Amino acid sequence: MFPPCTCRGRAVTASMLQIRRALILFVLLFLAPLGTHAAWWSAHDHPASFAVADWSASGVLAPAKSEPEAVVHVLAGRTGRWKGIFAHHSWIVVKPRGASRYTRYEVVGWGNPVRTDAYAPDGRWYGDTPVILTTLRGDAAERAIPRIKAAVVAYPHAARGSYTIWPGPNSNTFVATIVRDVPELAGGLLPTALGKDYAGPWLYAGATPSGTGWQLSLRGAMGLSVGWVEGVEINLFGLVAGVDVRRPALKLPGWGRVGLATG
Repeated sequence: MFPPCTCRGRAVTASMLQIRRALILFVLLFLAPLGTHAAWWSAHDHPASFAVADWSASGVLAPAKSEPEAVVHVLAGRTGRWKGIFAHHSWIVVKPRGASRYTRYEVVGWGNPVRTDAYAPDGRWYGDTPVILTTLRGDAAERAIPRIKAAVVAYPHAARGSYTIWPGPNSNTFVATIVRDVPELAGGLLPTALGKDYAGPWLYAGATPSGTGWQLSLRGAMGLSVGWVEGVEINLFGLVAGVDVRRPALKLPGWGRVGLATG
């Protein structure tokens, strides 16, 4: 008699091993970082509601009158309550040369989504002090400001009711859309900018926002980005894990950028 064939059993064992490795990778890249950040976030006090949160100017930006040259900033602050575990809210601030005030552009989730100067340029977001992610100054800012203003006017999701918290279009979709027209600002897209990968209601395959690589995105909920500015990013249900080679850092769900460079 011939010995029983073990080929099928070996194939099943190999498949199970691959599944196990994929699960371990999923836990290490997504669940473990998110779980630890959730625990850290829960251990701190946060405003209980929109009404009691602090939205005042934070002092992060220098007074506009002390900045004679043109300037553009991308800022972000953690979102409120449980959403702060996952995401930041992003916005753009501009000041032409010689202007005495900043102008702030962003999208919010109520009423008409696109807002101008709804809050102080460096206002706290749900009580969180914002961080400056990217800055352009001088001639670079002068060239960028007209393109930013045109992109704000042309934003395709400006209709009342078009805002969708997940997977987009939301506030971070707005900033990412402007970045596609002004790629010099691409460094301001945090991995925790939930919604930044939304590039339409179906499958997107094309350039990354910076124009330095390629992106595959299914409604912003799943995808892969590889670019010089973006690094390597794996998007799973809006959570991003990856690595930044240009500015060495890991990108972890919840925590965001963890590395030497934060700008």
